[in-house]
Amino acid sequence: MHASVLSTVQIAVTLGLVAWMITGFTRLPGRWLRWKMFCRATFTIISLTGTKDGRTEPVNVYDYLSPGSFILGPPQLQTILDHLIGSGRYDRIDGHGRVLSARGEQPVEVRSSRVVL
Repeated sequence: MHASVLSTVQIAVTLGLVAWMITGFTRLPGRWLRWKMFCRATFTIISLTGTKDGRTEPVNVYDYLSPGSFILGPPQLQTILDHLIGSGRYDRIDGHGRVLSARGEQPVEVRSSRVVL
C-alpha cells in the first residue's frame, strides 16, 4: 500500500474512534455517570463517624470492600455497617454523603447505623 493511502485509512479509523468515544458521553439521565459504561453503577461517597464507649473516630467503609472494588451502593453500605456494629467494633455509626447513579445525585445519611436515603 502507498503511504498516502495508509495515512488516509489511519485518519479515517482515528476519526471514527473519536466519534464513537464522544457519543459514549452523550446525555443520559442524571447529572453524573453519563458514560455508558457507568450508567448502571451506583457509587456512594460518604463520611462516617463511629462511636464506641463514648469515644468517636472516623470510619472508612472503603477498607471493607473487596480488593479492586470501588462501587459501593446503599445495600452494600448497610451490610458493612451491620458487620461493624455486629462485631462490636462500634456501638453506633453516623454520617452523611452522596449517592451517585443514573438517576442523578441524591443525599444519603447514616443515622444510628441505618442508611437513610
